[in-house]
This record gives sequence, C-alpha cells and structure tokens, in this order.
Amino acid sequence: MSASKSRHHGPGYGEMRRRSRRLTLQALYQWQLAGSQVIQIEAEFLTDNDQDKFDKVYFRELLQGITNQSEELDACIEPTLDRPLKELDPIEMALLRLGCFELKESLDVPYRVVINEAVELAKKFGGTDGHKFVNSVLDKLSLRFRSTERADREIKPKNE
Repeated sequence: MSASKSRHHGPGYGEMRRRSRRLTLQALYQWQLAGSQVIQIEAEFLTDNDQDKFDKVYFRELLQGITNQSEELDACIEPTLDRPLKELDPIEMALLRLGCFELKESLDVPYRVVINEAVELAKKFGGTDGHKFVNSVLDKLSLRFRSTERADREIKPKNE
C-alpha cells in the first residue's frame, strides 16, 4: 500500500488511524521497557495484527519517527512537565512522545484530534488521572507547534 493510498480519507480512515495510534502506543511501551530493536518490534506488530484494520504506513511513520526523534521529543516535552521526565509512567511517556510527534510532524491531523486521541488512549491504558496530565502537556505543546492553527480556530465564530 502506498503512502498516498493510506492517506486517502475514505470510509474507516479515522478508525484505521486510531488503531495505528493504539498499536504505536503498545509498540513504544515495549520499546521503552524491553529495549528491543525497533525493526524487530515493528515486524512483530505487523505480523501479529490484521493489516487491513489499521494504517500500516502511518503506524510505521509514527513508530520510526518517534523512536528516531525520542531525544528531541523529550527535550520538547520536558519544559512542560511538573516532574522529571524519568519519573513519568511508561504509558504517559509513550503518549506524550506520540502526541508531541504528531503535533510536530503530522500537520494533516488537526491538533484537537491529536490531543483527543492521546487522551482517549490514556483513559484506556493509563493510570486514574493520567489522561488529565496528558491533556495538559499536549495542550501546552500545541501552543508551540500549532500556534497558527489554534489562532485560526479561535478567530472563527463558534457557529461555523
């Protein structure tokens, strides 16, 4: 499947992206805790999951992009935190990296979608109030990476 075909906004597009994010979260969690090679984790996830049910190109972009840029992403995230980076829950860390990467690199995804998807994943996989923390940090990061998009949204009347 080509990148352009996977980016087609047809039926099920949002759900396929949502599943790609969930798999990316799980793969990042494994990468963070087990220290396995990214290529090995990627191959395992592609083999173990029905590739017709998620956007495998987006999954690869997310997983490879986040792991390749993890230090840069951490440097962006750290100033927004109320505690040291190393004290973050592994799920929260993976979600913040995922959200930060999407805010920074996936400009075709509206910032509100990025934040909402991360919050929903935090509710499902994270600690009791982890979703509030993820929401707060990603909201701050959206000011940095999506200030124009946010300003455009705030200028429009609410009935549009």
